[in-house]
Amino acid sequence: MHQDPALEAFCHAFKNLDKTCTKGLENLYTDDVSLTDPLHHIEGRNALMGYYIEMLDNVTECHFATHHYQREGDEACVDWVMSLSHPRLADGRRIEVAGCSRLTFRGERVCRQRDYFDAGAMLYEHLPVLGTLIRWLKRRTRPTPPSH
Repeated sequence: MHQDPALEAFCHAFKNLDKTCTKGLENLYTDDVSLTDPLHHIEGRNALMGYYIEMLDNVTECHFATHHYQREGDEACVDWVMSLSHPRLADGRRIEVAGCSRLTFRGERVCRQRDYFDAGAMLYEHLPVLGTLIRWLKRRTRPTPPSH
C-alpha cells in the first residue's frame, strides 16, 4: 500500500486519546472542517476541538484501533473499532463499537469527516431503562433463520 503521511497521522492520533492530546488533533483539521456522525454535526475547527475537549474530559479511556484505511485523491476511508469507558455508561465497563470514517482532505488536513457507527451500541444500549428497551427491540427485529 502507498504510504500516506496525512492519513497515517490521522489514524495514529486516535490510537490513544486523553485530555492532553487535543492540540495534536487540532493540527489534523482545516479551520472550516465539518464533522457529522449519528449523534452530532459540528462546523469549524474551534467547535470540533471544544467537542473533543468536553468528550475527553468525561471518559476514562478512549482509543481507536484502525484495521483498514485507504486514500484515493482527496477521499479516504478508515475502518476502526472504538474502545470507550465512561463512568455513566455500562457501569464504567469498556464498550467496543465498530465504525468507519469517510474523510475528505484539503492538502494535508481533513476538511470533512463523516463517521458511521451504531449509536445504540455505543450509547443508548448502555443507559439504564432505555438500554433494556433498545436491546429488546433489536432482538425482536432480527430476522429469524429459515426453517428447513
